[in-house]
Amino acid sequence: MKYLIDFFHQKVPKTVTEMPEYFKSALVINEELMSFYFLLSLLVFIWKNQRFEIIPIILLVLMTACLAYHSKMSMRANIITFTLLVLIWTGYYVYAFGWACGGQHMLLPLLVLSFFNIYNSPRKKLGMLVGLLIFRMVLFDYSIHHISLYQLDSTTNIIFQTINSITLFLILAIDFIIFGSSIQDTERELRLNNQELHKEADTDPLTGLANRRGMLDMITFYREVSPDMPFCVAIGDIDYFKKVNDTYGHNCGDYTLKELARLFRERSETKYETCRWGGEEFCFFLPNQNLDQAWNEMFDLCEAVRKMKLSFEGNDFSITITIGIEENDFHSPIETILDKADKKLYMGKVAGRNRVVM
Repeated sequence: MKYLIDFFHQKVPKTVTEMPEYFKSALVINEELMSFYFLLSLLVFIWKNQRFEIIPIILLVLMTACLAYHSKMSMRANIITFTLLVLIWTGYYVYAFGWACGGQHMLLPLLVLSFFNIYNSPRKKLGMLVGLLIFRMVLFDYSIHHISLYQLDSTTNIIFQTINSITLFLILAIDFIIFGSSIQDTERELRLNNQELHKEADTDPLTGLANRRGMLDMITFYREVSPDMPFCVAIGDIDYFKKVNDTYGHNCGDYTLKELARLFRERSETKYETCRWGGEEFCFFLPNQNLDQAWNEMFDLCEAVRKMKLSFEGNDFSITITIGIEENDFHSPIETILDKADKKLYMGKVAGRNRVVM
């Protein structure tokens, strides 16, 4: 029921003169196969009855012309012409050879094309369904109450049935391959785009590290999956970063942040995750570590930052970082734990900077 409701509420793009490439390919192949089918059927009829029929010849010429001028016709004109020719052929086929030859099955490709046409509204698609169903039932009723124009022998009947079946299955198979591949390609592209957008939404554009949102999602996920496992969070802030910006310029400040992010990535390995928390602040997530283990990791990191040599436009300088650490207490919200780490960071600033407070 949900799919039926979604079907009736689907939005339809505005009609354009240039059809989607996949739909154009399907329509061209349908026209090619139908032209070949018309020709083959006509040849079998001439071979068995030793005479020409004007209607099949006209339909063959028109379908060939439709195919030849496909690129010069609008999408609407292409579809209407193809639909009319198939309807006329089907009606003629049942009138001439009867219901048993299976010509009425050629209505199915019209239904497929209609439902895969993104410019058809749900009302038009249902209208095509009802219209084709009524047309088929009318032909069936006619075949019951009237004798076919030509009485075919069993061999000819089998030949026509074989041609109809092979052509129909070829058309349907190709249509499903084209439309199915298009849907899969569209969904694949959409998923890749969504993944890229999600990655961008969770990534700091300057440093390439996760941003605050990405870090919060990471910690939340870990807590949900491993509720009984310990972890620590740490907030780090560059000491006197304003002085770097004021002395060497904001470009140097960006350079410093990127170099610091590079160092964090090199040292973290699988031990902890790092994000740019905001401005010159960074947040560290240390899964499966207690406070003592986390302090050792952050102390080593703090020393590595102090020893890191920086050079920007001929200016050599160094920086230090102050870090506050808090351990998961298994009951407080994540925001509370992060706030405690931030307060310890402030304590480290007051105590002289370039240190780790736990």
